[in-house]
Order: sequence, then structure tokens, then C-alpha cells
Amino acid sequence: MYFTDRGIEELQRRRGEEKVSLEWLAERLREFVDLNPEFETPIERLATWLARLDDPED
Repeated sequence: MYFTDRGIEELQRRRGEEKVSLEWLAERLREFVDLNPEFETPIERLATWLARLDDPED
């Protein structure tokens, strides 16, 4: 188990029934980076990965 699994499991447990838009998620990611600029690169990589998930060229 990766250390990050605990946070993911907590997210799923606390908010797993909620429906959110990608617009809402993008705003939360921006807020997070504003508060934690040292995480800019990993958040950018996550957002890019999510954006290209269904792209057969990537």
C-alpha cells in the first residue's frame, strides 16, 4: 500500500457518494496549489493525466 492510498481511501469514504463536476475539481486543485505551491508540478501532472485519459495517442 502506498502512503497516498490512505488519503484516497479517506476521500472515498467521506465523499464517495457525492457527484462533482470537473469545473469544481479544477477549482479545488487551483485552490490547493495556491495554498501549497510546492505541489504545483504533481498537480499539473495529475490534471494532465486525467485530461488525456481517453486519448489513444498518450
